[in-house]
Amino acid sequence: VQLQASGGGSVQTGGSLKLSCAASGSILSVNVMGWYRQAPGKQRELVADIFRSGNTIYAESVKGRFTISRDNAKDTMYLQMNSLKAEDTAVYYCNARSYSNGVQNYWGQGTLVTVSS
Repeated sequence: VQLQASGGGSVQTGGSLKLSCAASGSILSVNVMGWYRQAPGKQRELVADIFRSGNTIYAESVKGRFTISRDNAKDTMYLQMNSLKAEDTAVYYCNARSYSNGVQNYWGQGTLVTVSS
């Protein structure tokens, strides 16, 4: 599975951005896709997951502000980010997980989101 993230950029506090993650390859093996982020000096953390069922989970820090979604026809996942805060500044990574043969993790390249006042 190959993942290509895009959509990062610079935005002011309170603004919005939409990230995209285009997937290719063995998509049918993927059970869950998600977005992670890593701020400078911090560990990578889960932002949101979307399961094959369509169920979603969010980190507490982004609930009510971020929305994860996917377009199966385009094999693309999105992260709509609203009411952005300075603490949302990070490199955002898209992730796909397959459980068909053990746990396999796939990562896209990161896309930088910078939120400034």
